[in-house]
Amino acid sequence: MNPLRRKMAIAAWDSPREPNIYGRMSLDAEPALAYVDHLRKTTGEKVTLTTVVGKAVALGLRATPTLNGRLRLGVFVPHERVNVTFLVSFEEGRNLAKARIDDLDRKSVIEATIELRELADKLRQGRDKAFDKSMGPVRLLPTWALKRVLRAVGFVTADLGLSLPSLGLEALPFGSCVITNVGTFGLDEGYIPPTPFAGVPLWLLIGAAKDAPMAVDGKVVVRKQLTLTATIDHRFMDGAQGATLAKTIRRVMENPWELDGLDGPPKG
Repeated sequence: MNPLRRKMAIAAWDSPREPNIYGRMSLDAEPALAYVDHLRKTTGEKVTLTTVVGKAVALGLRATPTLNGRLRLGVFVPHERVNVTFLVSFEEGRNLAKARIDDLDRKSVIEATIELRELADKLRQGRDKAFDKSMGPVRLLPTWALKRVLRAVGFVTADLGLSLPSLGLEALPFGSCVITNVGTFGLDEGYIPPTPFAGVPLWLLIGAAKDAPMAVDGKVVVRKQLTLTATIDHRFMDGAQGATLAKTIRRVMENPWELDGLDGPPKG
């Protein structure tokens, strides 16, 4: 782990006492993989399952407005937009930073792919000045002081929805949801611990797509299966809202062609 990341982690978390709900769903990944392959061939863009999952989650959040918001002084405040943050690894996997795509529910998978690539390249090439500025306090402060700063920054940016330009921080910096992909590291699944100062109610982790037996038309066949796991703040939703979110994600992932107004793969 990057030394600054470790320092930030020590300062960010206390002993667990949060109202988290944990969920897991296994999906038939074959339709989404076929969709990704189609987009790559027809556009030349390096589309991945990550952006398809992100689009599905964004539509799920739009269908579950009670989850798309924040708590301000103990009162739920809905977000006007569906902004989704992806965690990007760099420094050979030793560091992480956020790449937020605004209005993802209104953008195509190709638009999201291009935007995410540009944001990731900016981070990996050291051209993200806001990120560098935000790391200033992390470099300088001891963990006991950094803990207080992180909480104060989270209150201002995430709870109150105000920006802090001097620290390179925008209002609502993490948006409505945070997504990370551990499948790229060969992990099948896991659960992501919410970062307290982010003020985000939904954290989703993408596992590896791997061969698994499943029932199709009454027969057991081997197909690629994708596991998604979520950590959700119970203060924002109950089981009914979670079911709406899960159904939307499953519908899109198992028929991604609907994103292009199609019933299935194009013929020919």
